Amino acid sequence: MSKIKAGIIGGAGYTGGETVRLLLRHPHVELAFVQSRSQAGKALHDVHGDLIGDTDLRFTDSYSQPADVIFLCLGHGESKKLLSEVDFPKPVKIIDLGNDFRLGDTVKGRSFVYGLPEFQREAIRKTDNIANPGCFATTIQLGLLPLAQAGLLGEVYTTGITGSTGAGQKLQDTTHFTWRANNISAYKTLTHQHLGEIYQTLQSLQPGFTESINFVPWRGDFTRGIFVTSVLKSALPLEEAQKLFKQYYLSHPFTHVADTMIDLKQVVNTNKCLIFLEKVGNKLAVHSVTDNLLKGASGQAVQNMNLMFGWDETVGLQLKSSVF
Repeated sequence: MSKIKAGIIGGAGYTGGETVRLLLRHPHVELAFVQSRSQAGKALHDVHGDLIGDTDLRFTDSYSQPADVIFLCLGHGESKKLLSEVDFPKPVKIIDLGNDFRLGDTVKGRSFVYGLPEFQREAIRKTDNIANPGCFATTIQLGLLPLAQAGLLGEVYTTGITGSTGAGQKLQDTTHFTWRANNISAYKTLTHQHLGEIYQTLQSLQPGFTESINFVPWRGDFTRGIFVTSVLKSALPLEEAQKLFKQYYLSHPFTHVADTMIDLKQVVNTNKCLIFLEKVGNKLAVHSVTDNLLKGASGQAVQNMNLMFGWDETVGLQLKSSVF
C-alpha cells in the first residue's frame, strides 16, 4: 500500500507533538512537513526531545508542501483565520483539533463533520473535513451517548478533573509546578466552552432534550488524563444500564465498559475510553476516563483520519498504557 502524505500546522505544542509521534509510527503515512511559526528551522527533536533518533525533520514556516491530509493543531480561533487566508486544494482533507468548527461553522465552502466516531462513524468516513471534539467533551459524551440514544437522559450533574497538559503548552499561573503540585481547583463552573458541542450531540440523539448538563471542571496535580463522573436520576436497574452501554459500544474498538472501578492509569498513553457504572437508589453514576492528549485530541484525530481514508480505525493506535 502506498503511503499518503500528512502535514501538521502548529506542531510545537502538546497536541502537535502527540500528532507527530503518532504519524511517525503510522504504517500508511509519511509525515511530509511540520509547521511552526515560533520554531521554524529547528529540528523537531530540539522541541520534542523524545524524538531524538526518530526523525531528522525540521519545523518549517511554510504551508505550501503537498499533502493529502493536514492536521491543524492551532489555538482556538486560529484555524478559521488560516483557512480563510490560505487556499488548500479541495482534495486535501482537513482535521481541525481546535474548537472553530465544532458547532457547524464553515469557511470558504468547507463544512466540517463533528469527529466523534462513537457518535457518527459513517459520516466521518464520507467527509473531507473534521472538527475534532474537545477532550472534556469527548469524555463526558462517551459516558452519556447510550442513554441519549435510548431517550433516557435527564438533568445531569458532572464533575471532571484534568491534567495540566489540558491547559496547553503556554505557561500560565495555574500551570506552574509550584502552584499545581499538591493542589486542586475548580474553574469555569457551569460555563465550560465544551458544553455547546455536548448539547449539540445529545440533542441530535435525543430530540427535545432540554435538561441541564451541570458541569464543574477541576484542575488536577498530574500531567495528563481526564476522569469524569456524571450522575443522573434513572429508573434503569444497574444490570440493564450495563447491558445498554455494552451493546452501544460493542462495535467501537476504543471504548470499553468495565465491570470493576476504573482509574486514570489504565488509559493514559492510549486512545481508550473506559466506562464504569454504579447505581445508588434512583441515581445512576457513570464514570469515564480518557487521555486528554490522545482520545481527547491527537489519537482521536488519527482515528478520524483512518476512517476518512478507509482504513481500520485502530491502525497506528495500538498504544500501551503505563500502569506502574
